[in-house]
Amino acid sequence: MTKLSVNINKIATLRNSRGGNNPDLVKVALDCERFGAQGITVHPRPDERHIRYQDVYDLKAVIATEFNIEGNCKEDKFVDLVLANQPAQVTLVPDAEGQITSNHGWDTIKHKDYLKEMVAVFQKAGIRVSIFVDPVVEMVEHAAETGTDRIELYTEAYAHNYFADREKAVVNYIAAAHKANALGLGINAGHDLDLHNLHYFAQSIPGLLEVSIGHALISDALYLGLETTIQKYLQQLA
Repeated sequence: MTKLSVNINKIATLRNSRGGNNPDLVKVALDCERFGAQGITVHPRPDERHIRYQDVYDLKAVIATEFNIEGNCKEDKFVDLVLANQPAQVTLVPDAEGQITSNHGWDTIKHKDYLKEMVAVFQKAGIRVSIFVDPVVEMVEHAAETGTDRIELYTEAYAHNYFADREKAVVNYIAAAHKANALGLGINAGHDLDLHNLHYFAQSIPGLLEVSIGHALISDALYLGLETTIQKYLQQLA
């Protein structure tokens, strides 16, 4: 079964909006694990507008499932943070400073040499590496040449077009996944996956190992409760 990693950035956003420690980010992460999530994802950014750097240390000390840290490895502070905390996985995302959310994958042709260097840095520390890419076969091919362990398919385009024509929306992702499988790359996915579109995506993508879901899952939890919501997402992946 495809694993569910819960991105808890939105919990940190809510906490930061009032100061203090309500909701308690660490408790939420532990509850997500207790309710069945197989991983916890965070995406710290330089302005610490949601996940703070200290949060990463606090979470690393208690998380029992897979810990996935996302971010832009062009930031030295991010690299140092990842190496200091030794997560199970680091996901390299080409975010610009001040960007509201991730909105594109790496150009693995243009940045291949740089990514190759960074992949080696993290792998030397025993950390699995995933590179965030658009569903383009050529980008997957060149991602493989960096030595990365996995790719994460950026699924916003799929989610945006799902209701108009889900078969057409997923076709590029299937092609990218077949290429990744042929090249020996593990496949993750994330961005705008939700209870409406997740099952079809998971059933369509061969070799899908993990999805990272935050915004939609936390939004659903406002109505359904966190435990029920996580169970519903796990059912979509069964």
